[in-house]
Amino acid sequence: MNARQPPERTPDGHFVVVAGRRWRATDPSLPEESAARLRRHLMAARRAVRTATGAGDPEAERSARARVRCAKVALGERGAPWWEQSEEERRRRWQEGLARLDANTAD
Repeated sequence: MNARQPPERTPDGHFVVVAGRRWRATDPSLPEESAARLRRHLMAARRAVRTATGAGDPEAERSARARVRCAKVALGERGAPWWEQSEEERRRRWQEGLARLDANTAD
């Protein structure tokens, strides 16, 4: 896989396959603008995990890992499978996750 080619997907579209390993795919019903914002939050949270781990700050690490989880759930990559949720549940999931992450940006 390279930066120009999307990862392989399983036939049902529920998972992507990277280096032979299956990972839950992002919910395809997310509007692209919201998905992009959630990915930015996810990457910022991952950087915060690395910084907190390097600094030996367990409280900051817990907070950053919670933000990672929130972003992953909002993207549909964790939590209840997006393909088992109604359209309303899916919309609520990403809107609430984005609102929580936006409110937590002051960190």
